[in-house]
This record gives sequence, C-alpha cells and structure tokens, in this order.
Amino acid sequence: MKIYTKTGDKGTTALFGGTRVPKHHIRIDSYGTVDELNSYLGLIRDQDIHQEYKSFLIHIQDKLFTVGAVLATDPEKAILKSGKERLNIPKLASEDIQALEDEMDRMNEALPPMTHFVLPGGHQTVSFCHIARCVCRRAERLAVALNDVEPFQAETLMYLNRLSDYLFVLARKLSYDLQAEEIKWIPKKES
Repeated sequence: MKIYTKTGDKGTTALFGGTRVPKHHIRIDSYGTVDELNSYLGLIRDQDIHQEYKSFLIHIQDKLFTVGAVLATDPEKAILKSGKERLNIPKLASEDIQALEDEMDRMNEALPPMTHFVLPGGHQTVSFCHIARCVCRRAERLAVALNDVEPFQAETLMYLNRLSDYLFVLARKLSYDLQAEEIKWIPKKES
C-alpha cells in the first residue's frame, strides 16, 4: 500500500464513508488534534517512567484511535436508511471513562492534597504531560464545536474531558515520583 495517494493535492481529504471535505474542516481539525495528542502520549511513554504508566498510556492511545475514528466519520454515511450501522466504527463505553477515573483515584491516593494551582514544569517528563494536557483540552474544544454542528457519541466528549484531568494528575504523580519541585501558583497582590 502506498502512503501517498495524491487525492489530497487540491486541499481536500476523505472522511470514513468517502465524503470529501476541505482539509481545514472542523472535523479534520478535531481528529488531527487527537492525533497530535496521541503523538505526545507516545513521547511521554518514551520517557523513563514506570511500566504501569507506559501500559496505561498504550491503552489510552488505543482509545484515542477510537476517538479519531468517531470524529473522522461522516454521520450521514455511518448509518443506513434502515437504521443499521454501515461502517464498523468502534465506540467508547462508560467503562473507558471509568478506567481513567479509577487510575486518577489510584494516583491521587499517593499525592499530597492540592492546595493551589501548580505551574507546569519541574522536569522534562512532567512538562510533556502538561503539553499533552493542553493539546487534549484543545482537542476537546474542537470536538465540542463539531458536536454542536454534527452530534456524535456523547462518550467521546466525556472521554476527552476526563483524559485532560488524567494527564494533570499524571503530571503531578510524575513530579512526585521524580522528586521534581512542584511550584504553587500564588497570585501576587498589587502593592
């Protein structure tokens, strides 16, 4: 299979189902940002971190391919007139969201209570987590905008929302594990 098809040379690309849209379409922006997020998760996974984090990140990366598939599907082509699904696109389940919550709860048990916002940084690996968290929030914002125009499975938005929370907790847990300084943000009062 050739990687290049030349079909996008004029600025369009195909969605699942065959519909062609401009490459600047919000649907393309949405799943492209999820792809960017997935790449950052790979970067975090490539760091010197505990294997359990790496394994869970692989699990998340797999789920992000599902998110991308949902976002890349033309809703008009996904379902036949009979109501049956035309394309075999995987779906997220409430268990996928629960897995993120369970993992956050587990990590939080080992962390000191959070009393302030924290400044991103302290260690390169932690910074990668914060970048991924920000990309996840952008993916979520784009997905919300797309959902306003062409609704899709609700669990997709829920998963992205919970994933950004997970990445914040992971950043804190990695700071703790790596004994990196966690700098609290304390607003300065004008004098």
